[in-house]
Amino acid sequence: MDLIHTCLNVADADRSVEFYTEQLGFAESWSFETEDGSTTNRYVAAENGVELQLSETEGETDFEQGTAWDHLAVGVEDVDEAFERIDHHGVVQEPADNPAAGARTAFLKDPDGHVVELVAPLE
Repeated sequence: MDLIHTCLNVADADRSVEFYTEQLGFAESWSFETEDGSTTNRYVAAENGVELQLSETEGETDFEQGTAWDHLAVGVEDVDEAFERIDHHGVVQEPADNPAAGARTAFLKDPDGHVVELVAPLE
């Protein structure tokens, strides 16, 4: 079994695609609209091929994040450099070592409030 994609509901697909491509280095891969034209689905892919589906439905701009999921983890070369470079939409946790996980991590928010974890292995 392989993980293919995770779908995130977003208020503005253009803004979200720009965040994930320009700030996190994903590449836009493909898109489609529902038959009635009310929902646009745009996909961005990581280097390993796993995709995020960014789903914008007309008129839906406010989402409850709930407790069913926590965050999206993205591997980076240098957590501190990425954290400083990314034009994020809120800091959840500044860069810190997490010895139990063997990684340096930081948590920030994307344009719609989804939490994104930046991860790099501890040396």
